[in-house]
Amino acid sequence: MLTQKKYLRPLRYGVQFCFLLLTVHIGHQFYQFVQQFEIPGHALVQRPASVDGFLPIGGLMAFKYFLFTGIIEPVHPSGFIMFVAILGVSLVIKKGFCGWLCPIGTISQYLWMIGEKIFGRNFRIEKVTDLALRSLKYILLGLFLLLIGVAMAPNMMLLFFITDYYKVVDVRMMKFFTDMTTLTMWVLIALGVLSVLYKNFWCRYLCPYGALLGLVSRMSPFKVRRDEKRCSHCHACTSHCPTLIDVESKQAVKSAECFGCLTCVSHCPSEGALDLSVRFGKKSGVVNSYLFPLILLLGFYLVIFLGMVTDKWNSKIPYDEYQRLIPEVQKEYSQR
Repeated sequence: MLTQKKYLRPLRYGVQFCFLLLTVHIGHQFYQFVQQFEIPGHALVQRPASVDGFLPIGGLMAFKYFLFTGIIEPVHPSGFIMFVAILGVSLVIKKGFCGWLCPIGTISQYLWMIGEKIFGRNFRIEKVTDLALRSLKYILLGLFLLLIGVAMAPNMMLLFFITDYYKVVDVRMMKFFTDMTTLTMWVLIALGVLSVLYKNFWCRYLCPYGALLGLVSRMSPFKVRRDEKRCSHCHACTSHCPTLIDVESKQAVKSAECFGCLTCVSHCPSEGALDLSVRFGKKSGVVNSYLFPLILLLGFYLVIFLGMVTDKWNSKIPYDEYQRLIPEVQKEYSQR
């Protein structure tokens, strides 16, 4: 069993890498899609609907709009579908999206691993400062929930959904990176450097999406649980936790910071001391750790499949609207 658990890490790294490659492919395809409206004679490229996954704020707005009206907005519908998929798997299988699929989380992980190789370790922020910094992502989340969840009425959202700005907000998001300002460049460089020095700097301190998923994941029936009688107190689980949780002191890991990466389980040298378990009511039991990524992937892609078969995946924006709007966005950014 212990020998089997050590393969959890390469399995996770493989899943992360494949999802990152898929994300890069989607981004490149969308870039080529935009290019056909900017460069005369460029080959025709179909718009990849999943690019709407880069619009989490739009997904949150569409989610509220759906709750109040029962309607999935047709401009960027896959943003809503992916928001529901990510929220749903977090509710069932913890914050697994962050630990196994999120491309930003994967890049962040690569950066702190590089830092660990260079410096022999990653640095730690003093406990009180760390706690204060972690509150930033919850403050950002609170602002978004206040502005969208409370202040923005469904009729206001509808008016926003039909604006030219929202129709090509995905193009604007792409331009944020491909035509970035000097300020944006230096902010990204600073985040990159901090991510080399500190484990998961963006995820730990600044990501409001991760904050939301962490809160939702607390309701998940899946938890990493520790058996005190079998624990050898070797510190392996705590020292290897990428989210800096003191696993060794917990009976069950309930922290909103937990990625569900199962790194602690894979490093535990004591049989039965640390396992993935599921609890329903007062009953709980150990489950095979390999079920975790399986349920995560099946749940995530099941929601996407349902979106596709119900025709709620592809944008309903006409081609001639892109012909009109994308050159306007290009002109706007070229004049900066």
